[in-house]
Amino acid sequence: MNWRKSTYSSGGDGDTCVEIASLPTRTAVRDSKFPSRATLSFPTASFSAFVDHLKGDHSSK
Repeated sequence: MNWRKSTYSSGGDGDTCVEIASLPTRTAVRDSKFPSRATLSFPTASFSAFVDHLKGDHSSK
């Protein structure tokens, strides 16, 4: 999987964030401090809606 961190990650060693990896139909999420531990995965549409909500885009899609 190709993991990537948020561009908002900063400070310390840059390991105080979550990382995501895009899969064909899902988005995987892991803790960057413990990358070898378990990951979570969500349907891509659900994860996108979650991120939009965090950004303040509360419109229905």
